[in-house]
Amino acid sequence: MTTNAPLDVLVIGAGFAGLYAAHQAVEHGHTVLGLEAGDGPGGTWYWNRYPGARCDVESLDYSYSFDPELQEEWRWSERYATQPEILAYVEHVADRYGLRDRFRFEQRVVAATFDEERVLWTVRTESGEEHVARWLICATGSLSAVNRPNIPGLDDFEGDLLMTSQWPREGYDLTGKRVGIIGTGSSGVQSVPLLARDAASLTVFQRSPNYSVPAFNRPLTEEEQAEARRTYPQRRAASFASGGGSPYLAWPREFADIDEAERTEAFEDRWRAGGVLFGKTFSNQYVDAEVNDAAREFAVAKIRSVIEDPEVAENLIPTDHPIGTKRICTDSGYFETFNRDNVELVNLRRDPIETITSWGVKTEQGAYELDVLVLATGFDAMTGAMTRMDIRGPRGDVMAETWSEGPLTHLGLSVPGFPNLFTLNGPGSASVLANMVLTAEHQVDWVYDLIQHCEEEGFTTVEARADAARAWTEHIDETARGTLFYQANSWYLGSNIEGKKRTFMPFIGGFATYIERCEQAKELGYAGFVLGS
Repeated sequence: MTTNAPLDVLVIGAGFAGLYAAHQAVEHGHTVLGLEAGDGPGGTWYWNRYPGARCDVESLDYSYSFDPELQEEWRWSERYATQPEILAYVEHVADRYGLRDRFRFEQRVVAATFDEERVLWTVRTESGEEHVARWLICATGSLSAVNRPNIPGLDDFEGDLLMTSQWPREGYDLTGKRVGIIGTGSSGVQSVPLLARDAASLTVFQRSPNYSVPAFNRPLTEEEQAEARRTYPQRRAASFASGGGSPYLAWPREFADIDEAERTEAFEDRWRAGGVLFGKTFSNQYVDAEVNDAAREFAVAKIRSVIEDPEVAENLIPTDHPIGTKRICTDSGYFETFNRDNVELVNLRRDPIETITSWGVKTEQGAYELDVLVLATGFDAMTGAMTRMDIRGPRGDVMAETWSEGPLTHLGLSVPGFPNLFTLNGPGSASVLANMVLTAEHQVDWVYDLIQHCEEEGFTTVEARADAARAWTEHIDETARGTLFYQANSWYLGSNIEGKKRTFMPFIGGFATYIERCEQAKELGYAGFVLGS
């Protein structure tokens, strides 16, 4: 299929951001087509079906806010929803608003080229389809470009090789299997307890230990649901006014102004709240090393308290980064899993992998025979989904080259050299440091305000000014350098991808501040953008 008449808007991706972008295109009277590599909507929740996959933002907040009726009718079953429930919600939204018909599924975009004379983007898919549109909205996801590690002998393994990011839709029966897993980021931390439960044995190959906080997940009562529906306007307002897109504030008193007993009370309160909120106990926890050390010591004591073997505990406790400067994981029994007789931890910093063989994993000091090897090795985060496409602007700019030294954007929305192209929930925006459903709503609404402005004023093109993009990108990096985040080798910095330029990619100033900066640009006539005709 190839579209003949040019579209107003073409959207790449059918996750939360892409679906909302398509919906808003319709609401604004635009012709729109979405292209999605999967055979249905869902984005990251379509692909990541591994055992234990769960969101680390509370269900009541990790949902659309644009339609009060949608909020009123949907019922979440748990505080932190699992992948099947989130996917069911996304599919419900797609069906409720007739969005499936706006998308072409099983169409992976491989290239896009802008024709300056026609003022149109031509987008080509892997299957050979071509579509043309005036505006190109890239909702490609920050965690969607799979990282397959370059480990010697990986292709020689004769057992079953699985990836958490591409888990079989039909599931996988681990009963009686000798299983190994490489990677202990969020996917590994969430999946390990369930893999251990089902497998005959589980060997966890860990290079970098991570901090993880229990989710303390539980069913939501009908009373809680009713209260949330009643107070959603206030809850959403608080979320948009917050740093992370959730209605939670830091402890009301500063760390330096309280005694040890109240500090412990504060940490305990946030620990019991579960998940990433612990990292935001005090407002300066990512800036002041003393505060971060206190949080780290509290978390380490919690971790040690549930692990029976002190040596195993030592291997599971991070020592190479301040707590939270790599994203804190949210788990359900991760550390306790290492008390099981069928679980073994291999510290790859002391005993590195030499090679994968036909029968399993050979390290410098050991050999591990496996039936199944699971790769929980993450993503080429923030930029990979864009740079793996051949995106070319009208003056010879190529996205992969433009971003070769790190992503360059103005406000995380537009890239110089690529007119009429917008990026959502990617580098340069609050994205992965906030509630990405609400960040998507904000960015989509802002983009369509800009498109409407162009149409009303007779402008046919818009792109980021090069100097504005450089200034914004430098501001992001400078702000991050004023925190503890640069002390970690995290995917926020691209450190997990060999050869990737080390630079801080998301906007760290907080969701509310990001909204404020976008509104300032709008009020100044879209400052930092070149509007042409």
